[in-house]
Amino acid sequence: MDSAVYEVLKLTQSIEIDADWNKIQWQKSKAVALKNYMGSKPKFFPAVQAKMMYDDDYLYVIFHVKDCCVRCTTKEINGPVWEDACAEFFFAPDTGSPDKYFNLEINCGGTPLMHYNKIAGKDIKIIDPNDIKKIEIAHSLPQIIDPEISENTKWSIEYKIPLRMLEKYSKVSYPKQGVSWRANFYKIAENSSNPHYITWSIVENEIPDFHLPNFFGLLKFQ
Repeated sequence: MDSAVYEVLKLTQSIEIDADWNKIQWQKSKAVALKNYMGSKPKFFPAVQAKMMYDDDYLYVIFHVKDCCVRCTTKEINGPVWEDACAEFFFAPDTGSPDKYFNLEINCGGTPLMHYNKIAGKDIKIIDPNDIKKIEIAHSLPQIIDPEISENTKWSIEYKIPLRMLEKYSKVSYPKQGVSWRANFYKIAENSSNPHYITWSIVENEIPDFHLPNFFGLLKFQ
């Protein structure tokens, strides 16, 4: 099976983090669409797109979601954000260890969870909340949505990850032309009237499980 491939453009200057999918800097970057799923196909299939850019100091990521059945109740860092309408970015920043990866999960209300996985499902380091707070996050919806919004709803989250912060937990092959990382983008909503497990790079596993780095796609820095 061929991996999904995304070419990540370099920014010439920093951008404002404001969850604006349409701002000019993002218009130069192509979007990836999350069209694959694990488990049962949801009755409503959210339209999910993601974009990514980088500079010498940060990774920049934005998700745009056309969703329904949106619920969001987790407001504690490293809480169960995957139960909410949530977009996730799993990435292995050390080209020498593609099976060691971070999982950064942020619900539609802007609450993050972040772990570092030396061995998927076995050797997991919970990232210090003080380090997670160094990730600047913007979100278009309120922090708490309860009861669930049943009608169609659009939402975005945007963030920038300091590369130097990652070095506390992992070796980092700094992004530049010719460097490639393994990664995947996901969308989840476990505690919803429309539960789903949506992926960018196909994950061939009968039971939904995002922690399978052998199915990660490829980020090719330009």
